[in-house]
Order: sequence, then C-alpha cells, then structure tokens
Amino acid sequence: MYVRKKRRMMAEINVVPYIDVMLVLLVIFMVTTPLITQGVKVELPKSAAEPIAQMTEGKTPLVATVDSDGLYYFEKDGNQQGPFTSAELQVEVASWLTIEPGTQVIVKGDKAVSYEAVIRLINVLKNAGAPAVGLMTDNEV
Repeated sequence: MYVRKKRRMMAEINVVPYIDVMLVLLVIFMVTTPLITQGVKVELPKSAAEPIAQMTEGKTPLVATVDSDGLYYFEKDGNQQGPFTSAELQVEVASWLTIEPGTQVIVKGDKAVSYEAVIRLINVLKNAGAPAVGLMTDNEV
C-alpha cells in the first residue's frame, strides 16, 4: 500500500511579475512627463524686489491695500488710513517699521487692479524696509 503524504498549501505571492510591471510603468512615466509640461508665454512686469527670507510671527501684520482706482491705503491694528500716494505710503510704512521692526506686511489688492500695480506696491513696501511681504486672497466658494 502506498501512503500519500498530504502536502501543505503554499500561501505565498510571487511578486516578481509585479515588480517588472512597476519598472515598465516607471520608465513610461519618466519618458512621458517632460512631454506633458506645457506653459503659456507671458510678458511679466519687471521688479527690483528681493525674495522674502522669512515670515515673522507674533506681531499684528501691516496690511497695504491698492483699490480699483489705484489708490493706496494701509491698515494697522484695525485702523485703516489713506488714501496715499506711493511716496506717502512709503514714508508711513517706514515710520511704522521703525516703531515695530520685523513686522510682516501683507498686500491686499482688488481683483480689478493690474498685476503691475500690485508689483509697484510691493516695491514701495520693500523700499520702505518691509522684511517680508505676503499676498492676501479670498477663499473660493
């Protein structure tokens, strides 16, 4: 009589084919990614502003605003002042920054204002000595 031994079931997954498929997909994505990159050529306005090194925290920010008519305002601690010319705004911001050095400055621009007007405002703020300039936006609904 021949006695047959029961073989134990093997519960392993052979992952070699999956690795092969993954490597093929990796090569395909590496080849096609540079082909997908597209862009629109635009003529950007020139700016002499330096990059922001670090945003400051703990102080109430100074909010500089440019409205749809191109007039400048600024707000500190909830008190809005203005309208100002760019030279007046630069003097006003510089005086606030000498009182509270390192204060963060935020630009709030009307959506009807041109991009160049916002860049001009950022340049005025940087020339006034603002250490960091951020942009304020509304949430999309």
